[in-house]
Amino acid sequence: MKKINNSVLALALFVGVAYANAQEKKTLTLDEAVQLGIQNSKNLKIDAAKIEEATADLLAAKNRQLPELSVSGSYLYLPLKPNVNIKLPGVSGGGPEIHQVAYGSANLSVPIYSGGRIKYGIESAKYLVEASKLSTESDKVAIAYNVAQAYNNLFKANQSIKVLEENLTASQKRDETFLKLENNGVIARNDRLKASLQTANVELQLLEARNNYNIANINMDLLLGLPENTEIEVDQNYIEEGNEVKPVDFYISEARENRKDLQALDKQRQAAALGTKSAKAENLPSIAFTGGYVAADIPKFLTIYNAVNFGVGISYNLSNLWKENSSLKQSKAREMQLAATNELLNDNIKLDVNREYQNTDYSKKENRRF
Repeated sequence: MKKINNSVLALALFVGVAYANAQEKKTLTLDEAVQLGIQNSKNLKIDAAKIEEATADLLAAKNRQLPELSVSGSYLYLPLKPNVNIKLPGVSGGGPEIHQVAYGSANLSVPIYSGGRIKYGIESAKYLVEASKLSTESDKVAIAYNVAQAYNNLFKANQSIKVLEENLTASQKRDETFLKLENNGVIARNDRLKASLQTANVELQLLEARNNYNIANINMDLLLGLPENTEIEVDQNYIEEGNEVKPVDFYISEARENRKDLQALDKQRQAAALGTKSAKAENLPSIAFTGGYVAADIPKFLTIYNAVNFGVGISYNLSNLWKENSSLKQSKAREMQLAATNELLNDNIKLDVNREYQNTDYSKKENRRF
């Protein structure tokens, strides 16, 4: 008995120190907790960076439809006399001494036809931007759900402490009564010791409940981005009776229509389908309008100005005739992967909805006990 009481006192001292370290108390409703969780979520900060990345990819895809203009120039000094032999009709012998050469050029290319690669790339990038935004919305819903679950756990842990404190008070009063009865010879000492043991067990249960409460509180602090020593006080009246429960098929249909992760996956599938079209277009030629300007100056030998050219250029990779289109195979594999992921996500939606449907009534009854 002494060992049990000593353990209880040691744990009580530890819990008391833990509570003493709590420097701030903060009362939060469920809605306020959810807003804080979304505002301070590190996952959403990562999502914001992903949206920026997808937007930059869209800009890069749009840039491919714009003209390409490049300018180059060089100046060369020739320390040794070059061997220049001019072989033109009526001109014979070596040329003048050349010690420097300067030339420059400008080239313009405007894409006309690329087999649809540019168009498909832009449309695919747009879908991926939308998918990134929908993924962010999905993460917001997941954060709200996690915060609500943590809030509920904190509420239940707090209610458990209250119930155990009431039980402990009642048990301690019973011990006092049993001690008087033992002193008056009404009951045996063993009966009083059994009652004292029950009181010690309640004290241990209370310590465990307070420990669970502290862990749940730290979890909430981390979810909400608050200092870890903040003690959160939940709204004691936050549980409300829900509306009339509808058949589970109704909720499954609602989930399929409103789940942002499913919508994001649909955008990714559309982007992958366009990626397949773009990969097929790699086997087609590219046509572009071209233009250029060349100027050169070789003192005492040659000067060229206003050498302007324009025309139409066509390019085709002849190796496509014997090489297999690996990009096409990769894109089709990506489509298959996303299709399987879509089926798996739909199965998970059914499982999630059915699980929550079954647990809702149980949770209401469990919370109502307190």
